[in-house]
Amino acid sequence: QVQLVESGGGLVQPGGSLRLSCAASGLTLDDYAIGWFRQAPGKEREGVACLSASAGGSFYADSVKGRFTISGDNAKNTVYLQMNNLKPEDTAVYYCAADLGVCGLGPFYDYWGQGTQVTVSS
Repeated sequence: QVQLVESGGGLVQPGGSLRLSCAASGLTLDDYAIGWFRQAPGKEREGVACLSASAGGSFYADSVKGRFTISGDNAKNTVYLQMNNLKPEDTAVYYCAADLGVCGLGPFYDYWGQGTQVTVSS
């Protein structure tokens, strides 16, 4: 049974940083694409970044490119999203998701975590 548990959200000032964690169980990271998504109030869920060891790389939405970094630790079966230079428009609930398919930013993933709130405000 695949389970994904996000953590690391919180309140941060503009320009600050946070690192989100996605602890996975019931799967092996090397076999799955892992994506990070976010959803702000009144908006659709948006793909932020994805990581696929089998595809050999990562992919980012233009809105976060250069500020966010996705990485994985196979020993801990955990995927991270390092978020730097945060902006108020980054405020959202952040979700991680897993899929046996290719890395992408569409909401096609089979497994989802419960989400963690990120609030960027002064």
